[in-house]
Amino acid sequence: MSLRIEKDVVYTDFQGTGGILVDLNTKQYYQLNETGSLIWRGLENGSSVQDIISEMQSLYEVSVEHAQTSVEKLLLSLESRKLVRRG
Repeated sequence: MSLRIEKDVVYTDFQGTGGILVDLNTKQYYQLNETGSLIWRGLENGSSVQDIISEMQSLYEVSVEHAQTSVEKLLLSLESRKLVRRG
């Protein structure tokens, strides 16, 4: 599964403590925590969902199941807000 970031979404990183997404079409902004920012940066870098899950598992020393649930939950939220799309 590949995900694409919509072209009118801008991300600002807060030095590893989180970040802000802005949808330039809707003028909505969304705050990401540290793990949300890790997921977003992975998407920006073209990482696969599995690679993002592995990075989260390694960095935060959590189970595969916990990392997968966290990643999928955020991706579904981003998709529902039309910030990313599959394909």
